[in-house]
Amino acid sequence: MSTVTEFLDKLTAPGELYEKLEDQAVRCTACAHRCLVREGRRGICKVRFNRGGVMYVPWGYVAGLQADPIEKKPFYHLYPGEVALTFGMLGCDFHCDFCQNWLSSQVLRDPAANESASYIRRITPEQMVLAAQRMGAKVIASSYNEPLITSEWAVAIFKLAKEAGLKCAYVSNGNATPEVLDYLRPYLSAYKIDLKTMQDRQYRKCGGVLQNVLDTIQRAHNLGLWVEVVTLVIPGFNDSPDELWEAARFINSVSSDIPWHVTAFHPDYKMTDPPPTSARTLLQAAEIGQEAGLRYVYAGNLPGRVGPLENTYCPTCSELLIERRGYTITGYYLTGLGACPSCGTRIAGVWTDDPRTVKLNGF
Repeated sequence: MSTVTEFLDKLTAPGELYEKLEDQAVRCTACAHRCLVREGRRGICKVRFNRGGVMYVPWGYVAGLQADPIEKKPFYHLYPGEVALTFGMLGCDFHCDFCQNWLSSQVLRDPAANESASYIRRITPEQMVLAAQRMGAKVIASSYNEPLITSEWAVAIFKLAKEAGLKCAYVSNGNATPEVLDYLRPYLSAYKIDLKTMQDRQYRKCGGVLQNVLDTIQRAHNLGLWVEVVTLVIPGFNDSPDELWEAARFINSVSSDIPWHVTAFHPDYKMTDPPPTSARTLLQAAEIGQEAGLRYVYAGNLPGRVGPLENTYCPTCSELLIERRGYTITGYYLTGLGACPSCGTRIAGVWTDDPRTVKLNGF
């Protein structure tokens, strides 16, 4: 039986996000690591490699494929109540000890998990779009592992999805380059970015650089992508009021319309010492976001325990616009223009033209 790595190397194609250098070396531009990859070697992500001076990239498979509520991504201002067909491949350019999707993102770094490729499914872009249509999805999202490192494959799917009238989204760590954002922009509509911490030393423990993520939030917004930001609030890691204030102020400096989701940590993967995040901690974090000037702040992962912080309210008149519990929409009151029915304020986001089509209570 082949290892995952051996099997995945067969499911590749020549990439586009790289520069050719001397002596058959290449410089990858899919993520901000900008790996210099010499002949026969791999990038930090383990899935992009140099063969004969050509960067080969993942192609033609999924390791995860599921129809999810769009709120699970989480996107709260992108077609609420709709289904997102979500796909993922394998690999990541970070190595966070608290990874919540470690089975797909860290499998190539864990020898104990790198034994079988039985869960990998071959698929074509055409089949992916057809599956989305059959499931009634309005969005196709790349998630589970880090989508930036498989952007060529995502674009092959997104080109067909856009032609079919679907929106396309990334759920990403935000470790992007200007090159990959420009590459994605013609097809991508929405980008969820994890802002893990405002401490660069903590980011470096995860394998990243804080400034690269901050730059991605700014660039994605400047490019006109719909951006939502998520911070997994971890006790003792990034939950100090000073750090949460710094995060909220930065997001607000980009745009006060960017939704900020503060979500609850649960012990997993290699980080098992901190306790689960309490509802009180999330409420305090959300209050900081609101005081910093953000119009849309949400507390997630603790349905029914965070009061009104699952809902969307008008920032002008405080009218209830979207009522939620967990991933379920229980009330939708926006007009077809995405406006408050009380005062007429246009609410930032990507909304349906016909509110009657919004699925309530999961139906």
